[in-house]
Amino acid sequence: MNDTLSEKLQSLPALPGVYIFKDTQGNVLYVGKAVSLRSRVRSYFHKSAELSLKTRRLVEKINDLEWIVTDTELEALVLECNLIKRYRPPYNIRLRDDKQYPFLCLTTSEPFPRLMLARRAKNDGNRYFGPYSGSRPVYQTIHLLNRLFPLVTCGEAFTGEPVHKPCLYYHMGKCPAPCAGLADKERYRETVREVEMFLSGRHEKLLKRLYRQMEEAAERLEFERAAALRDQIRAVEQVILQQKVVSTDMVDRDVLAYAADEQRALVQMFFIRGGKLIGQQHFFLDGASGEDQRAALQEFLKQYYEQAQDVPGEILLPAPIEEAHIIEQWLRQKKGKRVELHTPQRGSKKKLLELALTNAEIALEQARQQWLQKKAQQEAVLLALQEVLGLETPPRRIEAYDISNIQGYAPVGVMVVLKEGKPSKSDYRRFSIKYHPETPNDFAMMKEVVTRRLQEAQKGNPKFAELPHLMLIDGGKGQLHAALEAMKEVGMQVPAIGLAKRYEEIYLPGRSEPLILPKDSPALHLLQAVRDEAHRFAVEYHRKVRLKRSTSSVLDEIPGVGPKRKQVLLKHFGSLKRLKEASVEDIAAVPSIPRSLAQTIYTELHKEETKWSG
Repeated sequence: MNDTLSEKLQSLPALPGVYIFKDTQGNVLYVGKAVSLRSRVRSYFHKSAELSLKTRRLVEKINDLEWIVTDTELEALVLECNLIKRYRPPYNIRLRDDKQYPFLCLTTSEPFPRLMLARRAKNDGNRYFGPYSGSRPVYQTIHLLNRLFPLVTCGEAFTGEPVHKPCLYYHMGKCPAPCAGLADKERYRETVREVEMFLSGRHEKLLKRLYRQMEEAAERLEFERAAALRDQIRAVEQVILQQKVVSTDMVDRDVLAYAADEQRALVQMFFIRGGKLIGQQHFFLDGASGEDQRAALQEFLKQYYEQAQDVPGEILLPAPIEEAHIIEQWLRQKKGKRVELHTPQRGSKKKLLELALTNAEIALEQARQQWLQKKAQQEAVLLALQEVLGLETPPRRIEAYDISNIQGYAPVGVMVVLKEGKPSKSDYRRFSIKYHPETPNDFAMMKEVVTRRLQEAQKGNPKFAELPHLMLIDGGKGQLHAALEAMKEVGMQVPAIGLAKRYEEIYLPGRSEPLILPKDSPALHLLQAVRDEAHRFAVEYHRKVRLKRSTSSVLDEIPGVGPKRKQVLLKHFGSLKRLKEASVEDIAAVPSIPRSLAQTIYTELHKEETKWSG
């Protein structure tokens, strides 16, 4: 323990709040909450403390500590949820990257709401349902609802003003055509309310509403409308029949079960609304290795319901959790009604938990089998690649290199990495090319990038310490030769090949003729994938560099143009593009810009344009 950390431990207040552990680089390792920061945080460092293996590893890496005092434990819980979502600390149990858990959005802020997938729930006047375990169940639900209810199906937003002719969906009775100004706004709003009822699980109430509308339409002699409602009722009833009745008390509840093995952990959820099982999903957890189900479920509850739009009155858990009281208080505040966490010991609720556990174990086994199958496929591809390239070992780490520039302007290089056949984005590296020739020279640029990469490894730079089993150079003989020259000068040898894009020719050192693999070769597909990823990464980086230069450095590098004059010029013309289009007289008309400086600005801007076009 360093002196700074020791001093901070002594000054911890005995108040509720959130604490943050950091490593030597300032990265957040763990976020936790406490009723008393002083006693909770200091407990990690007691010699007599019985810590799990995971917690011991955490304590060994702690170099710094921060804390935020809150008024109540409830405020600490909310803050803890937000900080975990923001930092995603490696030693916290976390919902696997929540980008995988989308929402179903009903755009009630629009005149004619539509259904769409959303990656985040926002406070924007729309209704959100979820989160779902992936995009597939969202699209399946949208497809079902579009079949049951006449909503806008093309995904476009309309005001009700006619903009074009109605499409086939209107003539099929599937869309009321607000695009053509044919939709009845009030009737459409009724349909939207029915969709909300369906998604909220209020099916019986929805059916009563539809029956009443059908009877009213018949009384008004609107037989076509009544027939359409009859068909809609039958379709809704068919969906409801497929849902299993699991209780007679008509209570809304979620049922949670936990399953884990050495490599993965998940929580299975049953969604029961009005006594019927309307859906089930499972969510994977990261950082749950070595944790018991109580801790895992507790963290899942906080992170899932922090973003969930529908909180039931009862949540069934397989085991009681430590923070049950404060989580109930938090959920009650979120829902506006009482929410109870319950661990049943017998009866129908206990059987529900057992059923959820069975489904959790099945989902875990399916995930394990998929992982094993994918791993076997990846291993087979690596072995095939080893054989066709004549490598001593399977290329478990492949580094691909690419150069991006426009006629030598703003040249950059990149390195992307595949580990065990999968992208390892934390190992990706960017290189700003220092070599600026009069004419573009891709070979020299490639040589520079490979040289700098290997030199960093020689210096012991941890970011470049691990050498690849295979270097993939984007290009033909010339680019491969440049990489080999770099290795020779640095004094390091790494297996390398070149992959030319036009005919997918593979060039190997010491071989004059390229190697051509069958187009359906998995080994070739892997090489193409990493080459294309390198190209994507290089183009993306080059675009950023180019944009930065075009918006800032062009003016910054002109003698006589400081920050104030730059601001005056951009404010006067509105953009750099308009400034480039201006004449010398236009520029000289700007206050504080003499004609001689206006001529210099004009010349420099057009010199940059000439350089851009090559």
